[in-house]
Amino acid sequence: MVPSSPSPRRRSFLQLDVFADMPQRGNPLAVVLDAEDLTGEDMARIARWTNLSETTFLLAPTVPGADYRVRIWTPTGELPFAGHPTLGTARAWLLAGGVPAGERIVQECAAGLITVRRTTADGAALGADGASLGADGASLAFAAPPLRREGPIEEGEVAAIAAALGVDRSAVRGHAWADNGPGWQVVELEDAERVLSLRPDPVRLGDRKVGVLGRWASGAGSSAGDDPLYEVRAFHTGGEEDPVTGSLNAGIGQWLVGRGEAPQRWTAAQGTVLGREGRITLEQDEDGTLWVGGATVPTVERTILV
Repeated sequence: MVPSSPSPRRRSFLQLDVFADMPQRGNPLAVVLDAEDLTGEDMARIARWTNLSETTFLLAPTVPGADYRVRIWTPTGELPFAGHPTLGTARAWLLAGGVPAGERIVQECAAGLITVRRTTADGAALGADGASLGADGASLAFAAPPLRREGPIEEGEVAAIAAALGVDRSAVRGHAWADNGPGWQVVELEDAERVLSLRPDPVRLGDRKVGVLGRWASGAGSSAGDDPLYEVRAFHTGGEEDPVTGSLNAGIGQWLVGRGEAPQRWTAAQGTVLGREGRITLEQDEDGTLWVGGATVPTVERTILV
């Protein structure tokens, strides 16, 4: 006799919109809150089922100093780090009653320990007495992790990316690896309008992960209001476009800081072509830390059977 499968168990499940202050404007994320006994095969199956760009699974931490551990899955595999899953998972953990041990939240993931801070709308950091705000409205921001690969992209590869984007090589005013886990390559075009007009060739893009940015002439400069300084787009997996991408914006921010072209605080827009209103706030601390943040809105609060 073939043994019967165990009965499915109800698990708390959240879906959130990240980098937006209203539902359906940002990048959605699914979070399974009690994932302790799930296998990698279980997580992969659930991520394929949600069919979102990422699904995360909350687990108990395994290293000192971490408040929780997260595993981050796409429909095709696991990631060591990703930006919007970091902020969305931190918000889900707070909503579920999580209380950080210190003033800041510390997330454990495959890329290491990632620090997340809570801030007010004007960017002021909150201490331990602002814990409740992290669940009901304050923005969250993660400290950009070190780049795994940086520096200029090889010239032949730059030309191939330009051709895949449908622009002349001369339209690329800057380029770099900005890989903090997913493998991003970044090219800068002459302005935001050119970025918005792109219609990439998915065959030529292949399996590259390419971020594109262009500056708005009327950008906010050192302000971080709704008026963005840069427009960003992210292409991956044969030309698929990601709505709003924390890891990419973190890498772009580190590149801009390294070039000496970044103000102390600025806003990037992403998802415009997809009908989203993503806003990512980036801010440099005096110690050199780059914080990448934005609003996060719960959109689905239910249970799933696994």
